[in-house]
Parts: sequence; C-alpha cells; structure tokens
Amino acid sequence: MPLYWAAYGPLGAPRAVVLHGGPGADHRYLLPQMLRLARHHDLLFYDQRGGGKSRADARDPVTWHEHVEDLGRVLREFGLVAPAIVGYSWGGLLAMLYAVATTTDPRLVQPGKLALIDPASVTQRYRAEFEADFARRSNSEYVRAERSALLASGLRERDPEQYRQRAFELSVAGYFADPADARDLTPFRVVARIQQSVWSSLGDYDLLGALPAVRTRATTPALIIHGREDPIPLASSVAAAQALGAQLVTIDDCGHVPYVERPEPLFAALEQYLAQGAAAGAGPSGHTATEVRI
Repeated sequence: MPLYWAAYGPLGAPRAVVLHGGPGADHRYLLPQMLRLARHHDLLFYDQRGGGKSRADARDPVTWHEHVEDLGRVLREFGLVAPAIVGYSWGGLLAMLYAVATTTDPRLVQPGKLALIDPASVTQRYRAEFEADFARRSNSEYVRAERSALLASGLRERDPEQYRQRAFELSVAGYFADPADARDLTPFRVVARIQQSVWSSLGDYDLLGALPAVRTRATTPALIIHGREDPIPLASSVAAAQALGAQLVTIDDCGHVPYVERPEPLFAALEQYLAQGAAAGAGPSGHTATEVRI
C-alpha cells in the first residue's frame, strides 16, 4: 500500500528524513515546531504504515520489520544517498532498527547521520520502566484534579471541540516535565491496533547488542537528545549512546517533548549536528560516547 509523504523547506537544501513517533500515529503532531529545521533543510516526512494517511490492511498485523522495509523503500524511491535521519520517540527506535538492518541487508541505504530525539526504549526492560512511570504520572494529583474539573465544567455540552482538546492534553500530560505544557502539543491520534501489533512484534527485545555494528560502519557518530524528566528512562539513551559511540545531549527541565518544552537547546543541538560534514566525525572505528548537559 502507498505511504503518504510531505516535504517542507527550500528546494536544493540538504535533505533530512523525519520519523514520527507512535507507532500508529502520523507526522502532523510534530508540526509546526519541527518545521524550524526547514529553514536550512528540505525535510521529508511520511506517515508510517497504519497511521495517518498511510493505510494498512485491517486483516494483517503490522510489524517492526514492515516499518524498516518501508523506510528503506522511501529512501530508495527518493534516491537518497547517506541521508540524515531524524527520529523522534518511536521514530528514534525505528531509526536504530533500520540502521541495524543495514549492517546485514545490502539492499538498504545506509544512513549518513542519525539524530535521535528522546528515542523509545532500546530494551523491553527499559520499556516496562517507561510504562510504569507514565502510568504513575498520568494518575498524578494534578491530572486527577484537572480531569475532575473538566468533567464538572459542562464543557462537553457547551463546546465539544474544546472538551476533546482538553481531554487530549490530560491524556498526554504525563509525557511533560510540567504537565501544563501539554496544551502546546498538536493533537494526534494513535491507531491502537497498529501500536499493539508493532510492539508485540518486537517481543522481549534488546537492541543494545546489535548497535556496535552500526557504530563500526558509521561515517558520522550519531546524536541522541533526551529530556532529563522524560518518562522513558534516561538510562536507555545512555546505554544506546555508549553502544553507538554517540554524543548524548541531556536537556534539563524537559520531558519527552523537547520541541515543545525546550525548543531552543533542542534545535541548537540538532542544527549544529546536521550542519556537520562527514569529515567532522572521528571515523568509523573512532567513535566514543560523549555527554553534554543543557
């Protein structure tokens, strides 16, 4: 089935492929904030299979393998060579899964740069920690009080659209260091069937053992950016950075959505990284993990 795509930015500028989170969501919730990168880059977004405008057959499960294959097809169709890939949340994990696949599948285009923003957990153990922390945050005193106030407000009858907006904000508040910041996130929908299918296909996964092969082949060390207050454990990104020989940038006072919560340090790190030439790297075998705190 065809995948929906959209491009933003000046023609002829360096292209970067942006992978949204989910799985089962679409690219629109990264907008408008992520378009800041379009000042100097031609950004290519696409809705991953089963989310947004990229449909999936309701009878068949969607797996992580299909997402990896889809990304490979997108890169080939656009004729990209050593592309920069910017992956957010699940999209960050997808970027790593894809990079691992390139080490054994010669059909796949090897990425030139990997910029991973609050990537999803690299092991099932870290994912279980995330799920427990997110559940706790979603049941915080603040969220419970705001939900009660919303139910008592009569807004559902007076203004159903505003009611849905506020209900959405409270459903994602646990991702934010300050739950009040959720009001600035573009609403989105996750197709539950796709989300469950993809995560189930990963099983009891652990990507850490496969990442050093990516490090060996890479011409430019990866960049990982992680909000210190993200419910996804910072330890997951620390482990991934060590395995990849990546630079790790941690952003204080920031949860899982730095493009809303702390856009200035996020985009400063991203733009500096994407502007680097391949020669700026330490070489395929010379990458060592480094950490920067903002």
